[in-house]
Amino acid sequence: MDTASSRAQKAVANWIFIGIGMLLIQVVLGGITRLTGSGLSITEWDVVTGALPPLNQEQWLEKFHSYQQTPQYHYLNAAFDLADFKFIFFWEWLHRFWARLIGVVFIVGFVYLVSKRYLKKEMQKPLLILFLFGALQGAIGWIMVASGLTGDAVYVKPTRLALHFIFALGLICYAFWFGLQLRIPPSKMTVAPSLRKWTWWITGLLAIQLMFGALMAGHKAAIAAPTWPTINGSYIPDGMLRESPAFLNIVENKITIHFIHRGLAYLLLVLIVIYSIKLFRLSPVSDTFMKARRLPLILVLTQVLLGILSLLTSPGIVPNKWGVFEWMAQLHQVVGMLLLLSLVAMLYLVRKKGF
Repeated sequence: MDTASSRAQKAVANWIFIGIGMLLIQVVLGGITRLTGSGLSITEWDVVTGALPPLNQEQWLEKFHSYQQTPQYHYLNAAFDLADFKFIFFWEWLHRFWARLIGVVFIVGFVYLVSKRYLKKEMQKPLLILFLFGALQGAIGWIMVASGLTGDAVYVKPTRLALHFIFALGLICYAFWFGLQLRIPPSKMTVAPSLRKWTWWITGLLAIQLMFGALMAGHKAAIAAPTWPTINGSYIPDGMLRESPAFLNIVENKITIHFIHRGLAYLLLVLIVIYSIKLFRLSPVSDTFMKARRLPLILVLTQVLLGILSLLTSPGIVPNKWGVFEWMAQLHQVVGMLLLLSLVAMLYLVRKKGF
């Protein structure tokens, strides 16, 4: 690769990885917004004018009045004063503002790279998909928020929260894969067909697990069974099939969601231990592969520990206050995302056949 082409590819890769970092921060902000109960504090979606927070007392009172019309205010936060509202408003506003900033960085970066003629023809399709994926994610975010503004809802629908989270992870993984294509040459990859199958299966299983983690968060289900290793004293608890039709137990029954989420965690732990042993037996491998293969095991062990601590600290939850549980839950989410990205990296590095 000549110097000019290498410089162009590096510039595009840097832009993509900056975007990935911003997307990860956006998911973290979404987690904080959820944990502080802030997600329904802004009752409309103004793409342009909503970029600025209220700038005077009259505007603050107008926003607070809009929030006072929501079910969440009437059923959960009726004791809120303006100061309380400003706190939850800040996190939802920051979450939306950061989303807008991601869009600005994407557009400005795109214009700059086009002007420098750094974008090759084969990059156009992935970038178009990223743009459309990002726009769709914004639409899903508003659909999610809207689900908590009507009827007797005090939070957004857990299924829509899960959908919003999974789409965010899909967007991040797609961008990460594109970035890896720009950064890592074929010489750094390893041919191991059987391990590639392992990587696919574990990645798919983790995606399902993350979806159930989002359902746990949406239902605020940690407090429903804050015990470990049992679920309220039983390994197979009663009441897992109380909903009708039966499918609803998977998305609405807190105890069933607990059981599945914990079971998948144990299964993933065992599979990743076995998988890691297989990875470490591969030789010779590149230095990039040697560094990357350590991460899934380290992250899954950390993730299991954080999950247990989240459960055990959940009885200490104080509404609208940030405490130990909130720290554990937020770190649990972050490590889950990093675990997914570590497996995506392994999926990229472990190939079915050589180039």
